[in-house]
Amino acid sequence: MSESVAVSARNVYKVFGKKSAEAVRRLQAGKSRDDVAGLGTAAVVDASFEVKAGEIFVVMGLSGSGKSTLIRMINGLLPASAGSVVVDGTDISKLSGAALRQVRQKKISMVFQHFALMPHRTILENAAYGLEVQGVSKTDRHAKATHVLDLVGLKGWEDKYPSQLSGGMQQRVGLARALCAETDILLMDEAFSALDPLIRREMQEQLLGLQADLGKTIIFITHDLNEAMFLGDRVAVMRDGQIVQIGTPDDILTHPANDYVAHFVKDVDRTRVLTAGSVMEPARAVVNLTGGPRNALRTMRDLQTSAAFVVDRRRAFHGVVRDRDVMKLVEDQHPELSSVVRNSQDFVSPETALADLFGRAVESPVPLAVVDDGGRLVGAIPA
Repeated sequence: MSESVAVSARNVYKVFGKKSAEAVRRLQAGKSRDDVAGLGTAAVVDASFEVKAGEIFVVMGLSGSGKSTLIRMINGLLPASAGSVVVDGTDISKLSGAALRQVRQKKISMVFQHFALMPHRTILENAAYGLEVQGVSKTDRHAKATHVLDLVGLKGWEDKYPSQLSGGMQQRVGLARALCAETDILLMDEAFSALDPLIRREMQEQLLGLQADLGKTIIFITHDLNEAMFLGDRVAVMRDGQIVQIGTPDDILTHPANDYVAHFVKDVDRTRVLTAGSVMEPARAVVNLTGGPRNALRTMRDLQTSAAFVVDRRRAFHGVVRDRDVMKLVEDQHPELSSVVRNSQDFVSPETALADLFGRAVESPVPLAVVDDGGRLVGAIPA
């Protein structure tokens, strides 16, 4: 994931009402949202954050927390009362109407909660609509839309109409339309909340799969904590118009910023959020591939264990050896440890969810190795 910044918000306020400027001034001076209620409705108060290019940034909060207002300021559907919103280096608060429309067409796409499909257009025409607005030829936009519909699992449905599709399939069309526009930034406002739980989970998993392939910058709004924790690279928690914490799902679960966040996350399914990297222990019984059988046997006896991880000098993981196999090498005076190394492919990554570890950990007679993207042993999950 790139470290460049795709979207940046700095001290953003949104107050609805005729005296919004005065309300903002008082909020900046330290007054609360309730204090300025007579001047207007403070929907967003002093929000600041950055979204890195290629990440999924989730904004989570209860109804009325300001999250939907915030996302509408990112694409200029709502102007900020104060502060700046910068998209790909451009402060959209300073753009004219025509320039802002260009930003929406070229840089930002949006997926809505209730699909927003045009009932009189086919699925292909709905998916291609963004390109039509951009002036792309019918041949080219239909070719692109056909490809994207295939990506989201709707191949063969191009000539159908929205009324002929299930809710989950209609939302796939909405996602395809956003992807078809070829913008780098995708805004998703409660995009899956109208779907049945099983379909919703399928859409979440499909979104992660598409993200792995396409590398979009996604800002995802939700009130569902488990959804936020499942999807987000980072999560912003909102309350009463303010962002009260930003962090990785693991950060928010293990180090809540205040009692509100702690209460908010107490019922989350931690097995779907916490990872092997967050619970792994240092790998104690580790032997070098070139160290020889006698050295490996001595290490296991010193640590009173029946197995050890095998690594090379770069700490690259090669597998596991058992004491009885190594003892046989010693008895046979065999100098090579490599001949009894097993389970070279039996390891997990630090990002593996706990829910995916339980069965393997219970069934394994030895600790599970945790191996990073470079193939290096970084820890172990006890058996």
